[in-house]
Amino acid sequence: MSKKTQEAGKGLGFFETYLTVWVAACIVIGVVIGQFLPVVPEILSRFTYYQISLPVAVLIWLMIYPMMLKIDFTSIIEATKKPKGLIVTCITNWLIKPFTMYLIAAFFFKVVFSRFIPEVLANEYLAGAVILGAAPCTAMVFVWSHLTKGEPAYTLVQVAVNDLILLFAFTPIVAILLGVSDVIVPYPTLILSVVLFVVIPLTAGFLSRKYIIKNKGIDYFEKVFLKKFDHITIAGLLLTLIIIFTFQGDVIINNPLHILLIAIPLTIQTFLIFAIAYGWARAWRLPHNIAAPAGLIGASNFFELAVAVAIALFTMESGATLATVVGVLVEVPVMLALVRIANKTKHWFV
Repeated sequence: MSKKTQEAGKGLGFFETYLTVWVAACIVIGVVIGQFLPVVPEILSRFTYYQISLPVAVLIWLMIYPMMLKIDFTSIIEATKKPKGLIVTCITNWLIKPFTMYLIAAFFFKVVFSRFIPEVLANEYLAGAVILGAAPCTAMVFVWSHLTKGEPAYTLVQVAVNDLILLFAFTPIVAILLGVSDVIVPYPTLILSVVLFVVIPLTAGFLSRKYIIKNKGIDYFEKVFLKKFDHITIAGLLLTLIIIFTFQGDVIINNPLHILLIAIPLTIQTFLIFAIAYGWARAWRLPHNIAAPAGLIGASNFFELAVAVAIALFTMESGATLATVVGVLVEVPVMLALVRIANKTKHWFV
């Protein structure tokens, strides 16, 4: 093994290396709490606003804030002068991903699994998959970028551009692919998500960085203050999973076979989109700290929005809603696998 290859494999510390184990444990803990301590999800559900769990929002904020601290805000302007990464992100997310999701999901639900899934239910699962495919990630991509040592300023620009396109493109894409004209997009959910997961942590990071550097100096900021947040992002991720899966226990336990069948095309789609964006970035000779987030932002999904839209269109008990919930279930383990792939192949971009 070459020295460069060995160095590429050192991207994660001990805690991050076994993150998949901690994630699995947190999913189990969440399901157990939901089943045996139902008062916990009942209490947490009281703190939901426009389909967004405020406790989860706080934890996601804690995940994103440390990354925002690392942004030298003058570098945001420089990031906009490097359009290739943005082109990869936008074309993959909006001209490729929704349509490959439709084709892959339709093939599996209507052909491969036709013996196991009734046609009506297959159509609902397909609808849920399409909604997921048209909602690329907004918040969690900062976590994946952090784990691959992505460029914070460029990741922020990628997310900001993605959010602007999401405001206008989500509704027509879902309407075209599902053949429905009454797509109900809960814009309060969308806008609140952008405010909570981008605007607030971005502002807090900017003000904190400016204040601390002014009063304590850049050395203190980089060598002392930032070190205090080394494990905050991962802790926030794990606590978020526990909360999310306290609500999903019944769904997981009551639909084991269908959850597996839904997970298969969603997983294939995720790997495919990552391969397209990441491979394209490599072909264009983009640096790894831009290429990795470019691949990961399309591979992951804005599941808060997807679940909210599925509920609004098809009700809580529908197959479409179940498909979006399965998207939550498979996303973190699959994304951690892609993070590992990105870190293992860092030497491709040197």
